[in-house]
Amino acid sequence: MNTRSAFVLDTREVGRRPGLRKDYVRQLSAPALLGLDMIGVPEGTPLELSVRLESVTEGVLATGRVTGELHGECGRCLSDFTEPLDVDFVELYAYPNSATDVTTDDEEVGRLKGDHLDLEPVVRDVVVLSLPLTPLCGPDCQGLCPGCGERLDDLPADHSHTQIDPRWAALTERFGSVESTD
Repeated sequence: MNTRSAFVLDTREVGRRPGLRKDYVRQLSAPALLGLDMIGVPEGTPLELSVRLESVTEGVLATGRVTGELHGECGRCLSDFTEPLDVDFVELYAYPNSATDVTTDDEEVGRLKGDHLDLEPVVRDVVVLSLPLTPLCGPDCQGLCPGCGERLDDLPADHSHTQIDPRWAALTERFGSVESTD
């Protein structure tokens, strides 16, 4: 664990008596690979981490919020968009040799490394799990026109593409297009 990382907090300030707590607010740069293929937080983007560390019997309880800005590509119209990121988390970091440390698997509960805890894995998990698999630039995005590939939201309401049934194409070539008459 890199104790100089902005995601690593020193728990000595909290103490080991249940009920003691300390609040932190940190301005961070987003780590690499914080997202999915079509949406995420680009590396180096500013994030704000607000966290409360509380000493409990079995360890340190971290309760916090991560805010920032997501950058994505719409799954319907392929345009780029940004939207706010605001996710909450709660994670217990067990003391070495505590009952929780003994009764749980390594992956179930976070562990203190000496007097430090690393919030980066928790932040990564809550951010990535909050992302949609198919992001949209807006809930009413209509996508792309199947005929010309333009964004339907940018086209007039009467936009259409007249397509001739291939079975009738030979007649159109011979007689030209026929206008409908009533």
